[in-house]
Amino acid sequence: MDLQSIKDGFARAFGDTGEGLRFFYAPGRVNLIGEHLDYNGGYVFPCALNLGIYSAARKRGDSLIRLASGNMEPKVTVDSAHIFYDTKDGWANYPKAVIHELLRMGYTPGGFDLYVWGDMPNNAGLSSSAAIELLTCAVSDRLFDLGVGSIERAKLCQRAENGFVGVNCGIMDQFASGMGKKDNAILLDCSTLEYQYVPLKLGDYRLIISNTNKKRGLTDSKYNERREECERALHDLQKVCDIKNLCDLSADDFEKYKNAIGDSVACNRAAHAVYENARTKAAVKALNTGNLREFGKLMNLSHVSLRDLYGVSCTELDVLAEAAWNVEGVLGSRMTGAGFGGCTVSVVHKDAADSFIKNVGETYKTRTGLTADFYIAETGDGAGEIIK
Repeated sequence: MDLQSIKDGFARAFGDTGEGLRFFYAPGRVNLIGEHLDYNGGYVFPCALNLGIYSAARKRGDSLIRLASGNMEPKVTVDSAHIFYDTKDGWANYPKAVIHELLRMGYTPGGFDLYVWGDMPNNAGLSSSAAIELLTCAVSDRLFDLGVGSIERAKLCQRAENGFVGVNCGIMDQFASGMGKKDNAILLDCSTLEYQYVPLKLGDYRLIISNTNKKRGLTDSKYNERREECERALHDLQKVCDIKNLCDLSADDFEKYKNAIGDSVACNRAAHAVYENARTKAAVKALNTGNLREFGKLMNLSHVSLRDLYGVSCTELDVLAEAAWNVEGVLGSRMTGAGFGGCTVSVVHKDAADSFIKNVGETYKTRTGLTADFYIAETGDGAGEIIK
């Protein structure tokens, strides 16, 4: 990324020469397997991407915070002493949420100007919201020497999105954006936040992200509803077994106790969580032993479960995944992210990448009338300051 263009954007947004700026970056993420498990206490397996959000920032001498984006309107000015959610502020509610949470936790960020520009598609399920949150936290931390630890940044940003924005997300997106490591994925136990970096050794295979380009809005989707359904299943199961999270159950234990769940919908949600958790652990084991075919098979099973048991897929995601399954050289393909639109992630042999993009793209266009975008994904590092 050419930082001069970020500097120029800052100058256009705020009407000055942009001298004395500091630059920051936070990545998007793709979850390879382990979907909708972070708020169910399970294992997830995301990696940070080399697509994300860049920024230029500079301290001010007052308590004003000015926010501008090269991708989206509006430009917003708030006083850090009077921050509240406002629908008309759009994207700016995410950085506002982080400042609000920092202040609530006793940190003392002052005023600053922040210009952001992203090279990943919005509303694609690659977690642009978490990226802007982690970016804002890194900017505040570094500009004002707040001393927020890296894991605490992720937890703080999750709380900000839960409480201020109103999306009951788990920790995965913020953790991946903040803690990502190039050439690695992260196996994260969301019940304890214990984690390990796992080298992403795909050999001759590549990760290809396929964007449905279907408009989606997480806050007005059924995301919060799914979480409530899981909580209902957990409540019923806790009457018959001692667990804190759905993913505390093994598959065998779930089959033993599942009749305690009062309705079939909640039971399906719980079944996905339990079996997806087992798939995630098996997938990481397969990757570590070089069994990429097994890894791909588990990705396919994950998509079927998200479609049939969890109900978060949609026609567009299903068409992309099913078209990918029919392309030679594809080991696995699944929806990734919250669902209801967004992206799939596929493991594709490098020699089949062009035919994958052509064939899947044509099938998708024919069946949905939409045009998909494709990205050959590369991993990246987590959020932080760019030292020139």
